[in-house]
Amino acid sequence: MSERRLRKRCRALLRELDVRPPLDVRELCARLARQRGRPIRLVAHPIKVPGPFGLWFMTDSMDVIFYQRETTRPHQDHIILHEIGHLIADHPSDEGDELAWDALAPGEPPGGPTRALRRTCYDSRYEREAELIATFILEWASVLNPLHPSARRSGAAHVDRLDAALSHHQGWL
Repeated sequence: MSERRLRKRCRALLRELDVRPPLDVRELCARLARQRGRPIRLVAHPIKVPGPFGLWFMTDSMDVIFYQRETTRPHQDHIILHEIGHLIADHPSDEGDELAWDALAPGEPPGGPTRALRRTCYDSRYEREAELIATFILEWASVLNPLHPSARRSGAAHVDRLDAALSHHQGWL
């Protein structure tokens, strides 16, 4: 998929989910989960280094994203958005990976067979797409978040009305 088509697809999805600045990654996950009809569980975990920073598991009943606990919040958001990128792009997952699940959540059965994506490099098309999606969303957020009234802490009704009238011309809205 071309970069242009990826950007267009991301923008359409964010509009559809009614995601507005300032970007909250966890709220984006909650809205995407509602749209897909499957919960997305986010799990901070001290993933061994070297290795992947995040892993997406698909079970019969939910999607589970493990992300590196031992890093900064902005990096965690990027990791989560990368894994969400796989969902947005509808990437296929690998067949059952119970060994990886057991390493991350010992004693906590996934509730059925799992499928997973766990790559440590960006040499595949799927990994590049997921990384581009995460980057696009964060780029838009870095531009739009400072412009949003709540980020400026104004709260003035006239500023909110002006923002509502003009914001559809910016970024994904």
